[in-house]
Parts: sequence; C-alpha cells; structure tokens
Amino acid sequence: MQTAERAILFADITDSTTIYESLGDARALDLIDRLLQRLQAHVARSGGKVIKNLGDGIVCAFGSPGAAARAACEMQKAVAASDPEASRRLAIKVAFTYGPVVLAGDDVFGDTVNVCARLASISNSDQVLTNEQTLVALPPELRERCRKLFPVRLKGKQETVTAYEMLWRADLDLTEANVMRSREVDTVLKLAYAGTALSIARDAGEVRIGRDKANDVVVTSNLASRFHARIVPRSGHFVLADLSSNGTYLLPDGGAREIVLRREEAVLGERGWIGLGRTASEHGDHALRFRIESQGD
Repeated sequence: MQTAERAILFADITDSTTIYESLGDARALDLIDRLLQRLQAHVARSGGKVIKNLGDGIVCAFGSPGAAARAACEMQKAVAASDPEASRRLAIKVAFTYGPVVLAGDDVFGDTVNVCARLASISNSDQVLTNEQTLVALPPELRERCRKLFPVRLKGKQETVTAYEMLWRADLDLTEANVMRSREVDTVLKLAYAGTALSIARDAGEVRIGRDKANDVVVTSNLASRFHARIVPRSGHFVLADLSSNGTYLLPDGGAREIVLRREEAVLGERGWIGLGRTASEHGDHALRFRIESQGD
C-alpha cells in the first residue's frame, strides 16, 4: 500500500429504490445503467478513473481537484439534459474532496474518502458539494463558482467540516443572483407534532427535541431519548443535530434518500419528516413534520 494525493468523487443516483418499485426491475436497471455509463464517460474525459460501481452510484479518483470539479459539473449537466423520460425520474447528488488517500490495489481508503462519502450522503439532488480543504486547492475560476453553506459534524471526526456548494449550471450569474436574494428573505421553520405546532425564526436560539418535559418539543415515543436532538439556526439555514442513542432520521420530501444521523448534523431542506429512533417514513408518535417558509407565507 502507498499514499498519494487524489481527488475523490462520489456520484449517487437519488431514490433508486423508488425507481425500481415504480418502473420494475428490468426497466429501472436499464435506465440506471445507461445513466451510469454516461457519468463514467465524463469521468474518463476528465482524466479520472472509476474505482467502484455501487449499483446506483460510482466512486472515482482524479489526479487534481480541478479535474474532479469539472467532471462533477458535467455529470449534473448530463443528467439535466437527459431524455424526457429519464429527466423526470433520475437525479444525482455529487461530492468531491481532495487530499491524501491510501492506495490498495484498485481501491482507495482514508479520511479524504470518508469525508467525501459523508458529504455525498447529506447532499440534495442536483447538488455538488465539497469541503474547505478542497476549495483552497481549486483553480481560482472554479473556486469562484463555490458558495459557503454550513458546518456539518461528520461521524468519527471531532471537528466540524464546512460544506461548500459548487454552482454547475450554465446560467451562473442568474444562479448567484437568486442565491443572494434568497439569503435576504427571512424564513421560519414550522414543526408539527401530535396536533401542536411550533414556529422558529431564523434568528432564534436552538430548539430541543426529546422525551423529557424540559424540551421545547416533547415527543412521547419510547424510541426517543430524553434529550434526543436539537435544531439550530445557522448561517441562514436550520441544522438538525442528533444527540441520541438510537439515531435521528431525516426524510426530505421529493423522493430524496433518508439520512440517518448518529451524533452528526445535517441541514434541513424545504420540508419533510424527522424520525426519533426509527425511520421517519413510518409516521408514528416518534415522527415530526417540518417545513421552512418565507415570513408572511
């Protein structure tokens, strides 16, 4: 085994389980395989190498972070330009990182790989995420396409990792203008549980959730820990942090894959479900509904 500097990229097709259920195995497999072949072609054109095929995603390695960034953007563009049937059903989320890795045969290991995998897991559909270590290694013209999002706590790491989003669309100026406008809009988080509702402003303090009556949202389920999770407004976002023994489940609306947090953090999307100690897809007494709205909606 040897160590080397590499850029690692994870590309994952979102909600592949639903695709198989709705289309049937044969048709879904063909659709996913055709998309993965297109993604692999962009990897090769950018000078990269596919390390693993995960069935509904790929892990790739590149010699430079710039090559990985360009491949990530081209992948998202390829999916956006897919034929009408595919574009309605398929979306990908991509993350890339740069740093030292351990080379073992045809595989790669190490912290750079682990951080990339975790960033990919918290990414939304149509997003490209990276971290600050990778950002500073990018060429200036690519660095300018990235915007700072939020710090996340990753499993196994004591310090938080700051996530950055790479804006990959051709209409970059319009995208950046929309981003700036969205930051100026005051938003409010609305939580609903057992017939009660709670509204949290973006400039409010943290909201505690759990079984203990001292929490802001008291969840009666035995699956919930006494102090199970908290939601913290941060940098214009609402961040969910797990504090529990059984984990916190975050299920965004729109077919995105459920995220399981174990002493980790994730940003809340526009709307979805939070499950304490069990999957949020089961809407029992352990699950909360959330949505984020503009003030006045």
